[in-house]
Amino acid sequence: MNSEQPERPRKIVVVGGVAGGASAAARLRRLDDTAEIIVLERSGYVSFANCGLPYHLSETIESRDSLLLQTPASLFERFRIDVRIHNEVVDVDAANRSLEIRNRDTNDHYHETYDALVLAPGAGAIVPEIPGADRGLVLRTIEDLDRMVGAVESASDVVIVGGGFIGLEAAENLASPTRSVTIVELGSQILAPLDPEMALPLQDTLEANGVTVATGSSVIAVSQDSVSLSDGRELPADLVIFSIGVRPHTDIAKSAGITIGPRGGIAVDDQMRTSDPHIWAVGDAVEKSDLVGAGQALMPLANIANREGRRAAD
Repeated sequence: MNSEQPERPRKIVVVGGVAGGASAAARLRRLDDTAEIIVLERSGYVSFANCGLPYHLSETIESRDSLLLQTPASLFERFRIDVRIHNEVVDVDAANRSLEIRNRDTNDHYHETYDALVLAPGAGAIVPEIPGADRGLVLRTIEDLDRMVGAVESASDVVIVGGGFIGLEAAENLASPTRSVTIVELGSQILAPLDPEMALPLQDTLEANGVTVATGSSVIAVSQDSVSLSDGRELPADLVIFSIGVRPHTDIAKSAGITIGPRGGIAVDDQMRTSDPHIWAVGDAVEKSDLVGAGQALMPLANIANREGRRAAD
């Protein structure tokens, strides 16, 4: 009689379930039918179309549900992935391959072990440290979108701080004959990564559609119904949106003792491995190799996160 115990399935835990994390989990299941795969997501939603969020403000994407690509139930039914929303990792014991997790609904703490760990914690919107900043909104999650949809209904004067991708998309979807929209950009042009020859026609198009663009200035204070600019102007604003960039979430990586790169993101190799041989990292929290400028770069884009998630799974 063979007395050997059957080998237990590998347990793979993915922290973060939006773009990179969800892609990693789905690809892992396709590669390994026996693995135990757990996804921990601190928000209430997974695998949503974050790039489409601004387009629900104008109902170009009419139904909010159209943004929800998968749910915990659908991911379990299709891939047998154990998805736990409102579950936040608060500490990583890398030596013992163990996580401390807080259930944000009950505030209970519990532990989960892993054989392999994929970190996809994403990035958080930067909010400037200025007076009244708590009145501003950001747009990164479904919860952010719900707050903004409620605020937009009564807004007649909108100031968008930052002329990047999200700022421009928000302006496009909020501009209307009955609503004033102003973009305030500290730099000399909107969409800083573009050459000026490419950015100027975009500004012309925004202004032709009723959006005011104020470059070379910043918001230094937010009051109850206006904002103050660094050039001395004061603009009416019953809705303020901050879109000045994002900062990678690296607290979990730091608790695991893995290396943080020179740009402040998690350092990985070309297979998305971190400095810990049992931990991979993907998405907005990860530093990328800049093939154009050399060195490392932060590039918080969903399509890159999805590709990184599949790469880590492989």
